[in-house]
Amino acid sequence: MATNQETYSDLAVPPGVYLTEVVEEMGMSQAELARRMGRPVQAISEIANGIKSITPDTALQLEQVLGVPAHIWTGLESEYQLTNARNEAAEQVEHETDLAVRFPYPEIAKLGWVKSTRKRSEKVLELRRFFGVASLHNLQGVRAYAPAFRQSVRAEVSHEALVAWLRGGTLEADKIGTGQFDSVKAREAIQVLRHLTQKEPSVFLPELKQRLADAGIAFVLLPHLPKTYTNGATYWLTPNKAVLMMTIRGSWADIFWFSLFHELGHILLHDKRHTFLEDGIDDPDWKKQEEEADEFAKKTLIPPELWRAFARAGHFSAANIASFAKEIDIAPGIIVGRLQHDDLIPPNHHMHRVRYKWVMG
Repeated sequence: MATNQETYSDLAVPPGVYLTEVVEEMGMSQAELARRMGRPVQAISEIANGIKSITPDTALQLEQVLGVPAHIWTGLESEYQLTNARNEAAEQVEHETDLAVRFPYPEIAKLGWVKSTRKRSEKVLELRRFFGVASLHNLQGVRAYAPAFRQSVRAEVSHEALVAWLRGGTLEADKIGTGQFDSVKAREAIQVLRHLTQKEPSVFLPELKQRLADAGIAFVLLPHLPKTYTNGATYWLTPNKAVLMMTIRGSWADIFWFSLFHELGHILLHDKRHTFLEDGIDDPDWKKQEEEADEFAKKTLIPPELWRAFARAGHFSAANIASFAKEIDIAPGIIVGRLQHDDLIPPNHHMHRVRYKWVMG
């Protein structure tokens, strides 16, 4: 199928050029034209030299004096201004090409968020469209993207990769239908999710997504983008729709589930106006909220009183771990992950820990 591709000249020709030609053909001087129009000679000279614009009033006067329809003059002026604007826009794109290379463009192109291209100028335009901004320099001023630029715990973090990851999550979350957020339903869903820790992703993911959607939470699972260094994020699209993003950063099942419940803790405990990114900014208030979300995940996954009794007993054989996991109805790998976190067993003891094989569809 043939497509029409419009091309534009980058040569901006002021309408004053045509005005000069018309006046000369009529044997009229600029001074005479000025007298007939009741305008200063300098004003006519500035129009002829492209310094002054032809306004609708001026176009009507030129029509009356020279016989050239007013819409011709306004059309020439409009095309001149538009060509200038295109040229300025092209220069601005060139100024943003150095900024565009900071984004993980090949990776987000593979995800279908932007068009695959090697042209630097096209990358700028695609990124602008993807983020919904007139300039990539405006990203830091957009409230939805600001949290990605505040990440400061890791010096090597790519703020641009993080903001792309967050934007992709928003686009995916927009497609997910949810009920209105209901904290009671969310807490009820959490109890069901604990039992799903013992199943494979192909089994638990559909139910996990549906349970959270019914509670007003859009669950988005995305591939890991380079240098984002985060497992999850939460924020609110509307006062009644939360987004819980997870990344396929690693394959350890226990880390996935702890991160999931950590993010659910943010949704249930903290301010809807904030975006929470794991491994966030180095700030006491934010650290406090991260610690609260950690505590929520720990208590939800393993009841504190049962954990204390198990930890005090100090019998951490594979059989004892499996028995305790069965007692509290969660995957034994989560018990092992907690034991490692609390330095009760060596970090290289991976009994019962499993790795997920993620299949994105």
